Amino acid sequence: MSDLDGTLIDSKASVVRAFEWWADLRHLAPGVAERLPHGRTSTAAAAELAPHLDAAVEGAILDERQRVDTEGVVALRGARRLLESHPRLAVVTSCPIPLARARVAAAGLPLPATLVTPELTKRGKPDPEPYLLGAELLGAAVDECVVLEDAPAGIASGRAAGMVVIGVLTTHGREELSGATACIADLTELADVLDALGIN
Repeated sequence: MSDLDGTLIDSKASVVRAFEWWADLRHLAPGVAERLPHGRTSTAAAAELAPHLDAAVEGAILDERQRVDTEGVVALRGARRLLESHPRLAVVTSCPIPLARARVAAAGLPLPATLVTPELTKRGKPDPEPYLLGAELLGAAVDECVVLEDAPAGIASGRAAGMVVIGVLTTHGREELSGATACIADLTELADVLDALGIN
């Protein structure tokens, strides 16, 4: 299973633009983009960054802003090959379905057959529920699953689900992903790391 943002695609520019726009809209203190809790839903981010506002309302505003502004959203190295060569790959993301679809399309990637989004879960990352649901939808046992993640919340989610977690060092340093079983610079290194771990 794989996360989307920061693992399969680079959407950072779009995310930063949306949160900076939102901070200006809501007259928040400067530097909101630097305090973003990556790997979590926009609603969770809004709750943390502006607890005086209605997080669900603000999250929806942020998601829609990002959905219509996908400039600069691109596929990361190895993403296309991974999606095309692993038909049983589930993408587990904190993006709602419309935003996830928009980003996958903007990056020119095929839409995965199994997509786990916040609409399907009650609790998001770092809770294990998203990855446990992904395993269920794939018909896979927990100990058969490998999780690819770039953010601490996602690493924690996969670990709490009892899965092998590979950290992808695209948005965070190795020390921030210390909970991962192993780390790779990008997805082109995945096969070698899985071989080293004895995972086929």
